[in-house]
Amino acid sequence: MNYLRCFIAAIWVLSFSAFAEVGVTDKTITLGMSNALSGPASGLGNGVKAGTLAYFEKINQQGGVHGRKIKVISLDDGYEPDRAAKNAKRLIYTDKVFALVSFVGTPTSKAVVPEVNRAKIPYIGPFTGAEFLRNPANKNIFNVRASYFNETEKLVDHFINDLGYKKIAVFIQDDGYGAAGKAGVQRALRKRGLKIYAEGRYQRNTLDVEQGLNTIMAKQPDAVIMVGAYKACGAFIKMAHSKNFYPKFANISFVGTKKLIAELGASGDGSYISQVMPNPDESTLKIISDFKKDLSAYGVDNPYYTQLEGYLNAMVIVDALNEAGSQLTREGFVGALEGMKNKDFGGLQVNFGKSDRQGLDDVYLTQIENGKAIPIQKMK
Repeated sequence: MNYLRCFIAAIWVLSFSAFAEVGVTDKTITLGMSNALSGPASGLGNGVKAGTLAYFEKINQQGGVHGRKIKVISLDDGYEPDRAAKNAKRLIYTDKVFALVSFVGTPTSKAVVPEVNRAKIPYIGPFTGAEFLRNPANKNIFNVRASYFNETEKLVDHFINDLGYKKIAVFIQDDGYGAAGKAGVQRALRKRGLKIYAEGRYQRNTLDVEQGLNTIMAKQPDAVIMVGAYKACGAFIKMAHSKNFYPKFANISFVGTKKLIAELGASGDGSYISQVMPNPDESTLKIISDFKKDLSAYGVDNPYYTQLEGYLNAMVIVDALNEAGSQLTREGFVGALEGMKNKDFGGLQVNFGKSDRQGLDDVYLTQIENGKAIPIQKMK
């Protein structure tokens, strides 16, 4: 009889092991996160992290997903690709996480993706609009936000069709992020028979913007679309004003709206920012009221766009975990995401598919006025 009990117990253990997945136990699901928690882009990393963890904390307090609590191992990469790749390897092979979530940046994502492909691990909600994460579709990657192509198309269309501008310059971070944003501007201009009028650059994680500014000023463009982080873009605009250079300045969403506004101070009024999330101050969508309540409970006052993006990432992840069922596997999780069609998240409809790795397409235009990003239909 004792032998029989031992045999049955062994069979049960083997059966359970057959269903067990990396990063999943009967009580927890462990996820990995690496982003800029220090350095000039730290406002982005800390904001996305806070939004993501606030929603996970809410779910954990409600009992988790199929009885499992969500655990997140968070690492700092300082917005440096080498550190991001090293962190990804640690999370995948040492910490053995189920999925990678809410990473920040294009150059960092570019460094991480080879490891994502090698390990066949889900990579969900990166805070970047880079096209290489979207096309061609990668089985392991799911982007929640709209792309830089979407954002730059909206900005270029406004400048040309609403304001009649033709001389559009770019100021870019000299890396994969800058290249991704520049490609979007080029694409939008090419559709209208135009080319980039002038270009300036700066090095990532520096404030060395003067040379790029002088290069652009020499051509006197009508508008400058900026593809950088908030400290460098803030320094660029303030220095431009000090040199009596006042074209139309526009930033894409990655810049970090609240942080850019703080950097610019009185120099911010009139600058434009394209957004990929609805305005937390103005929107009446249910997701906004829930977001503010949950972030307040998590100890974050006055959360803004960056936290909202992390929060929506977490909502999408939890929904897919629920759909994947109690016998959770990476394959089942990816399948649940691929099957997400017109899924309503408090008024935002997210769509994925086997060849569609971008959940949202909407872009919202805002203009800085008196320290706030005001939603506008047509920028003046």
